[in-house]
Amino acid sequence: MPRVIQPEILDTLSENDPAARKSRRELRIINRLMGNFRWFVRIVPTLLRPGERVVEIGAGAGDLSAHLAHAGVEADGLDVCPPPDGWPAGRTWHRCDLRNFDGFDSYGVVLANLVLHHFPAEDLASLGKRLRGRVRAIVACEPERRRRWRFLCTACSPLLGSVTRHDARVSIEAGFLGNEMAEALGLDAGHWNLDCRAGAIGASRLIAVRRE
Repeated sequence: MPRVIQPEILDTLSENDPAARKSRRELRIINRLMGNFRWFVRIVPTLLRPGERVVEIGAGAGDLSAHLAHAGVEADGLDVCPPPDGWPAGRTWHRCDLRNFDGFDSYGVVLANLVLHHFPAEDLASLGKRLRGRVRAIVACEPERRRRWRFLCTACSPLLGSVTRHDARVSIEAGFLGNEMAEALGLDAGHWNLDCRAGAIGASRLIAVRRE
């Protein structure tokens, strides 16, 4: 399947919409089933250097950052939405479209969880160009674009709300395979140590560390 990018319903709903709250709860469950939070908690501490700052793009409800905090990793957030309730006062929240963010110079490590699939090739290429010249490591987890995950999503649809039922299918169709994520960001093996692999359930994962 080629990548197909379509609007996701959750992006159009207000923060307090009951359907949005239900979908965010379901997303937390999906992240746990995919093992995304556990994977970041396992990987990120091994990459960090003393004093290096971390930012999560598309931080949303702050769930990943909360899991990382329990592992001793403090991450700032970047999203178009306001900071979630309970966001720690000592951690920065950049309310900005990641395509317009000019503060990557301040960060050594950039995290992305289920956010890059929202963007077409030209936006990913532009983002990658800005990241390549500034950050030392990129850690990302996105949907894997395979028919079996779309079929699984369809089979589970009676258990999901209408928003998640729609958005999960759309996310899979906009996801990545193999080293597509690295290629979309313009990360080449000559300048980056790249680890591109599939997770156990529906995840396409990237660890990119700049060669020195």
